[in-house]
Amino acid sequence: MGEERENQSILITGESGAGKTESTKKVIQYLAAIAADAHAPSSTPSHSQSPSLAGSGTFNAVVPTVGLPRSSSFRKHTKGMSVSGSGSGFGGLNSKGRLGLLERQILQANPILEAFGNAQTQRNNNSSRFGKFIRISFSPDGSIAGANIDWYLLEKSRVVVRSEAERSFHVFYQLMAGGGSLKDTLLLDGDVEDYEYLNKSRREVDGIDDREEWSLLKAALDTVGFTSAEQFDLFRVVAAVLHIGNISITATRSDDAAMPDPSQAERVCHLLGIPLSEFTKAVLRPRVLAGREWVTQARTRQQALEELSALCKTLYEKSFGMLVERINRALDRPSSKSTFIGVLDIAGFEIFDINGYEQLLINYTNEKLQQFFNHHMFVLEQEEYAREGIEWDYVNFGLDLQPTIDLIETSGATIGVLSLLDEECIMPKATDRTFTNKLHAIWAVEPPAGEEPHPGTFKYEPTRFEQGFIVHHYAGRVEYRTDGWLEKNKDPLNDNLTRVLAGSSEHYIASLFADYADAPLPTGNALHAATIGRKRITKKGAFRTVGQRHKEQLASLMGQLQSTQPHFVRCIVPNTLKKPGRVDVPLVLDQLRCNGVLEGIRIARLGYPNRLPFVEFRQRYEVLTPGIIPPGYMDGRKACLRMVDALELDKSIFRIGTSKIFFKAGVLAELEERRDALLFDIFSRLQAVARKFTARRQMMKILNRHPEGEGQPRDRAYQTGRRDRGSDIVRQAPASV
Repeated sequence: MGEERENQSILITGESGAGKTESTKKVIQYLAAIAADAHAPSSTPSHSQSPSLAGSGTFNAVVPTVGLPRSSSFRKHTKGMSVSGSGSGFGGLNSKGRLGLLERQILQANPILEAFGNAQTQRNNNSSRFGKFIRISFSPDGSIAGANIDWYLLEKSRVVVRSEAERSFHVFYQLMAGGGSLKDTLLLDGDVEDYEYLNKSRREVDGIDDREEWSLLKAALDTVGFTSAEQFDLFRVVAAVLHIGNISITATRSDDAAMPDPSQAERVCHLLGIPLSEFTKAVLRPRVLAGREWVTQARTRQQALEELSALCKTLYEKSFGMLVERINRALDRPSSKSTFIGVLDIAGFEIFDINGYEQLLINYTNEKLQQFFNHHMFVLEQEEYAREGIEWDYVNFGLDLQPTIDLIETSGATIGVLSLLDEECIMPKATDRTFTNKLHAIWAVEPPAGEEPHPGTFKYEPTRFEQGFIVHHYAGRVEYRTDGWLEKNKDPLNDNLTRVLAGSSEHYIASLFADYADAPLPTGNALHAATIGRKRITKKGAFRTVGQRHKEQLASLMGQLQSTQPHFVRCIVPNTLKKPGRVDVPLVLDQLRCNGVLEGIRIARLGYPNRLPFVEFRQRYEVLTPGIIPPGYMDGRKACLRMVDALELDKSIFRIGTSKIFFKAGVLAELEERRDALLFDIFSRLQAVARKFTARRQMMKILNRHPEGEGQPRDRAYQTGRRDRGSDIVRQAPASV
């Protein structure tokens, strides 16, 4: 990135519980430390703060970093080269405590996102329930210029329902454990077991101290720059979700929904800044458009509960989006000259006993990322060999995942799962069962005689359930249940509720629903109704399903990744027990095989994974072959041929193309070791000469300290001899220095 000004990306992938989130944090910590290191003040004495070299009794040999070795051996050789009293080596920067505000804010954004977006699951105590792509921008001098976070597919349904063995998002338990007086302000006068959205599943996790995590969350919010009012708004939404879950809805004799105890609703309305009467009316008896007239429609108990659940999910998701937007404003530092390193952390591949719509979207995302890896690793690699004209027999590794991707996303004559689901969402009498039956009719039947079956048909099969199907993913066979898929994809929300919330007296709540603000519901004729309907369509735009939004986000992400130089980090689940020090060998081997790691090793051994342009190879390693290339211009290919001959490299470990030289794995590392050793020798000799120079200069000062009028002839003789000896030193200095 520094040399070629090319954006980079780091894709951290693996199954759920493999350690992707922790790896992401380590990568970001490393980048922040390296950037602080690069931007730190040099330990080299400057004219303004230290004596000059000639007048100093010490000399710091600070090795330049630009263009020097990338391997660790050079650091090993140069460790302790400083001869000053500080012994600082490369400047001795300890990044701990020396990070700038921006670097600290980038690091502290992680605890905030984890609190609001991570949860304990059956396979992972800190599972990311959303995806994020963190772009860290760097200035030309290597310092961090800013950062930006894109987020994807928050599992918002977790706030209302989850498996009994799992928890909701961390922030709910952190607030309940450490909120203190804030809980009183938020009207949270109970414990975890007193709230319906928390007491139906696991409440505590071994190894997680929610009170301590609350303190870390508050400190992180302060560091990133959230004001007290902004923090209160975030927790206002968390508390409102808990209170909504405790609203009691009963059924009357006519099966209409009723709210016998409005106390919880009063708390909700107080926190959200909306009138109680408008809220209860929107939940129990909303106005709906029937034909061309607006009418009041009584809800059943189940309908009212579903609308409250939908409100909680939307409220939390919108607040999460606003949270990320606020973090981005704190981290944003516009710069036209910056390049970025993007770090991708996406929810890992999931296979549960019961897999639903959320699992399909997560696994579809992982399928696309795995295809990106396969294409980059196996297809583009061999295409470059062909372009460069090196000797190579094409190998088909059989890792094309496009049939599975088409099965999920394709549209047209043969329609995929998500496209068919979108189509069913606009059909008047469609159900989950009709959707499943149509899937079977498209993908589980033999094609007409003489027609080739779609490749995706080999990845699909019906299931034992009445409503479900099976997809053969790269990571395994997954059985999906289609119960509730149409509602999840439509993600409906009561227009009456959103309009009430858009008019909230609390600015934060009103801003979350600003897109839903509209004129008051009419009581007049059909013309008014049609006019309002047109306004709503114009303001909100076309209806988009969850699947459509996810496909658009994923396409945008893949476009960004394709414009970067990607690097892949594979996280592996060692065992399914969440126990340290245990390795399930068959489980690990299966992941390595499914993720393409074994095939990647195979192509790395067969091929030439390291390559350098001719100019860079000559510039970097000509120091190892002095005198081989004559002065003046020489063709890059010829120069490389001369250099590899002088380096005595075996012809089987390299290939020379039309613009690059390719090496087997490990060859460049060996050349780096040889280069490091030579540079260490050069800098050691340079340092020795500099030490000698400064020591003699210091000795001259000592000898010149004599009583006035004494020893002058001796001093003059000393200085004359010193000049002669100095000439000898210069003549004897190594030419390479």
